[in-house]
Amino acid sequence: MLTSKVAKRYAQGLLDFTNESGQTATVFSEMKDVVKLMSESKDLNKFFLTPYIDSKKKIEVANEVFKSLSHSSQNLIKLVIKQGRENQLKNIAQEYINKVEDINGVQRVTLTTATSISKENIDQIIKSTNLVKDSNFDLNVTINPEILGGYILRVGDQQIDASVKTKLNQVKKDFQLN
Repeated sequence: MLTSKVAKRYAQGLLDFTNESGQTATVFSEMKDVVKLMSESKDLNKFFLTPYIDSKKKIEVANEVFKSLSHSSQNLIKLVIKQGRENQLKNIAQEYINKVEDINGVQRVTLTTATSISKENIDQIIKSTNLVKDSNFDLNVTINPEILGGYILRVGDQQIDASVKTKLNQVKKDFQLN
């Protein structure tokens, strides 16, 4: 997923601050909560994206919604809203999470399948590919029926496409060449 320059800059600023103040672990878990809340709440997203609601009202609502977060996280959210960047709040939080995971050496692994599969099958796929170097990884499993079957495994910038759709397209291409 492409992340905006704005999200990267805010996330880097927050990371620099939390490293200096020793709050990286706390803010890391809070940013996961922010991403989860922003992903699940369509109403909150609509509220933040509404242009005719002024920033003071948005800050009041954000203070109530995010009242359990640390002072540092709340200040970031207020700053983002004051600067008119509330549409980037989820991206900023996700970029912060990515930066902390990069520092900690966590690999991001995405597994796409046509249907949901068992934990054992997921483990078997990951072990068989040898792309995942150690046990320190963040797995994101997505379901995309368009691939028809098989899987697509993406680790960092490497990808293994063992989907039925790709294999059928390759057969079609081979027939057209002959």
